[in-house]
Amino acid sequence: MSDAAHLTKAVRGREKLAGAVFDALAAKTRRGAGICRASYSPEENYAHDLIAEEGKRAGLEVSRDAAANTYVTLPGKDRKAPPVLMGSHLDSVAEGGNYDGAAGVVAGLVALAGFKDAGWTPARDLTVMGVRAEESAWFQVSYIGSRSALGVLAPDVYETAKRTDTGRSLAEHMVECGGDPDKLRRGGAPHLDAKRLHAFLELHIEQGPVLHAEGLPIGIATGIPGNFRHPQIVFTGEYGHVGYAREYRRDAALAAAALISGLDRLWEETLATGQNMTLTVGRLFTDPANHALTKVAGRVELSLDMRSTDPALLKMLEARFQAIAQDAAERYRVGLDLGRRTSAAVGVMDDTIRGQLLRAAKTLGLPHKEIASPASHDAAAFSAAGVPTAMIFVRNDHGSHNPDEHMELSDFMDGTVVLASWLAEHGGK
Repeated sequence: MSDAAHLTKAVRGREKLAGAVFDALAAKTRRGAGICRASYSPEENYAHDLIAEEGKRAGLEVSRDAAANTYVTLPGKDRKAPPVLMGSHLDSVAEGGNYDGAAGVVAGLVALAGFKDAGWTPARDLTVMGVRAEESAWFQVSYIGSRSALGVLAPDVYETAKRTDTGRSLAEHMVECGGDPDKLRRGGAPHLDAKRLHAFLELHIEQGPVLHAEGLPIGIATGIPGNFRHPQIVFTGEYGHVGYAREYRRDAALAAAALISGLDRLWEETLATGQNMTLTVGRLFTDPANHALTKVAGRVELSLDMRSTDPALLKMLEARFQAIAQDAAERYRVGLDLGRRTSAAVGVMDDTIRGQLLRAAKTLGLPHKEIASPASHDAAAFSAAGVPTAMIFVRNDHGSHNPDEHMELSDFMDGTVVLASWLAEHGGK
């Protein structure tokens, strides 16, 4: 038996650890029908503490950074060599699933625990990162934990970003969870120096239907979409009586409808050219304090997320969006405020690592295919920082960001042994 085969067998022997961690996460962080581990919340703290405890129990090193991210490390022979990082996030959306994000952290933990059982010392440190606050649903900012660790999150975000359910700042929540936002705001050397990272790998459930539809347990990512977002677009018109003639109205509802229908036409046109994009209006509402069945809407608020894996296309889409929005405002004689803009860069996958993962899956006899990610992931933050990056997807039934999200433990272990095989053959040498 080769060294790599011996190590992956030891990793498979840790399947019970994976099941136990997933069960504990579900039992302690279920809220209503689904899972809720809000960013920088007691439930997210529980998940980080659980990973830390299991890491220590496996004989691994555990540490935290100023953003309260968690690191579990199998020390290498050369502690000064650029380490390999792997992992994902431990927060979830409200009424979400148990595996979105957490699977990547548990996969890394299981791989390192198996290596430790086998008595293997890699050439360099292998570190699992439990990332904070990936889900932008809570602070409406992407990749807070990973970008804080890399030192690229704008300093003002710690005060200006407010959690949507509490209205309190990111800094306040971070302090409650053991973080040090003052240290992060001051800058200086980041906790993670992108130039000194050998690679970053992330295992994640697929958040689309491809693997399930094609009967495949795992996929290897070809890329991660970038995005631009406007969490609070506001059309401001004039409240009026339902009997107002059209020429006297300043109707914010019709302006919002014109924007949405215009964007939908843009989506159709883009897909017809063979290019890929998505757009989502996740929030859309009139003002509940003033709206009524017999009133012309004087204010409408909505959010927008547009994404693509093509940076040039994304730039063009943003210009078209702005033109469509301005045209809608002028057409209905209403005010337009696009509000705060956030964005995330396209995540480019490292061709060398991607090829090595494909060969590992083939050698292990695991059915697989290359697929593009439909969603954003922390891996994109590492890719944008110049770190060689790759992703492994695990089949997931019933979609994601909902309580019915589902992953078979056998599929998870298939993805984990592909990760472990790469670490044994390439990452740990």
